[in-house]
This record gives sequence, C-alpha cells and structure tokens, in this order.
Amino acid sequence: QVQLVESGGGLVQPGGSLRLSCAASGSILSIAVMGWYRQAPGKQRELVATMTSGGSTNYGDSVKGRFTISRDNAKNTVYLQMNSLKDEDTAVYYCNGYYRLRYYWGQGTQVTVSS
Repeated sequence: QVQLVESGGGLVQPGGSLRLSCAASGSILSIAVMGWYRQAPGKQRELVATMTSGGSTNYGDSVKGRFTISRDNAKNTVYLQMNSLKDEDTAVYYCNGYYRLRYYWGQGTQVTVSS
C-alpha cells in the first residue's frame, strides 16, 4: 500500500553536509507525518526530525540547529538537510511515514561521518 525509499546517504567528512531524500509511493492522498529516525551500532533507534502535512516540525535535541527537515506534499517526499556533521551522526537513517493509523518504514540509508 505504501512504500518508502531513501536515498542520498554516503561518506562525508566532519563539518560537511549531506542531503537525504525519501519518496513515498502507493495509493496515497497525503501522509499525516513524515520524518527521519536513525540507529547507530549498539544504540536504540532515535528521533531525528518529523514534519506534519501542515508544516509543523519536531527535532531531536542532538540535531537542533544543524539539520533541517522539509517536504513536498504533492510528491509525498521528505528531505533532510544535514549540516555541520559530526562523527556521532554516523548511523543508518530511516524514513518514516504515518498514514491512516499505520507506520511505514524505509529500508534505511547509511550515513558515515569520518576523516
């Protein structure tokens, strides 16, 4: 019914920038909430950022001021602009969508911050 596909991950140096994209496909009119979560080895999955269809945003404390979430409702696509990247940002980043009382997850994209 709903599929999410992430793209844009890769290797970047500390202080660099990266932009992730997540496109939703299926029989979708609108997705109430879309966002990003991440999971590093040995750690639990944590909130990065979310955005409602109305434009309200929510950020995890560790990324405030550095990451920016945006979305195109017509395309059902959400983006994550990541600036001033740190080693601690290394993780698999997962796209999430909340639609008609269900949560959907993408396969994840690897982001590695290293010199």
